[in-house]
Amino acid sequence: MKFIIITGLSGAGKSQSLKILEDSGFYCMGNLPPALLPDFAELYLQSKDKMSNVALVINTRKGNFLNDLFSSLDAIDKLGFEYKILFLEASDKILVKRFKELRRPHPLSLDGRILDGIEKEREVLDEVKKKADYIIDTSNFTIAMLKEEITRIFLEGKEGKNLTISIVSFGFKKGIPLDADLVFDVRFLPNPFYIPELREFTGNDKEVRDYVMEWEQTKTFVNKLTDMIDFLIPFYIKEGKSQLVVAVGCTGGKHRSVTIANVLYEHLRDSGYRVIPNHRDCISYKGI
Repeated sequence: MKFIIITGLSGAGKSQSLKILEDSGFYCMGNLPPALLPDFAELYLQSKDKMSNVALVINTRKGNFLNDLFSSLDAIDKLGFEYKILFLEASDKILVKRFKELRRPHPLSLDGRILDGIEKEREVLDEVKKKADYIIDTSNFTIAMLKEEITRIFLEGKEGKNLTISIVSFGFKKGIPLDADLVFDVRFLPNPFYIPELREFTGNDKEVRDYVMEWEQTKTFVNKLTDMIDFLIPFYIKEGKSQLVVAVGCTGGKHRSVTIANVLYEHLRDSGYRVIPNHRDCISYKGI
């Protein structure tokens, strides 16, 4: 039996996660008040026709949320009820953008300012996040990426670590990504832009990748870069970091940075990490 309690920040993808699990055969319920959790668990245990997998979204908007949730979790612990908590979050910038696109107010924003509601909700949910078994930062997720991650954790049993690594390629002409934790400048590498037959291609194309990767300085840099990232990641995980943004920049953000970002993405993916590629200045990108 799998019993999943979904919570987290408004706009971070709770409803989408519930829909993904429902499509996968879970019995799902949205916006359950925390105080009703023990009653639901008891009914589920007593039901003759109980289903093997259940997922609930816990409503953070009503009542004394923290006290109700923690007392409810204590109650179902005493029942010997096994459950997992999935916590969803995203950056302030992304959450504001999502609320503006949907033209709806934040549920905890009393004065109408979305950012105030986000900050208040982060504060309310801080203790809940610490109790979560899984934390997913959906800042750079598409719906397909979220589905892949939910499937990997709950259907395939590949839990991994509570760290999402975003590999962002960019062009210095348009500025360094504001949310970058680590920034690497690859403008020292030979530039395909000056090769006429490669100029209109990008680092996503084999022709450009082969050109960038054929140089000895590129191979040496990649080896040193992956060694350093492999060294750092376990410390970020130990620190409790849930989102790591690694930015790789070249002049225009189309050739060298895209190539190196793809190589780093493939290395981390093959190492078993939760990793997302994002070519900011090369292709369009649509999130959740």
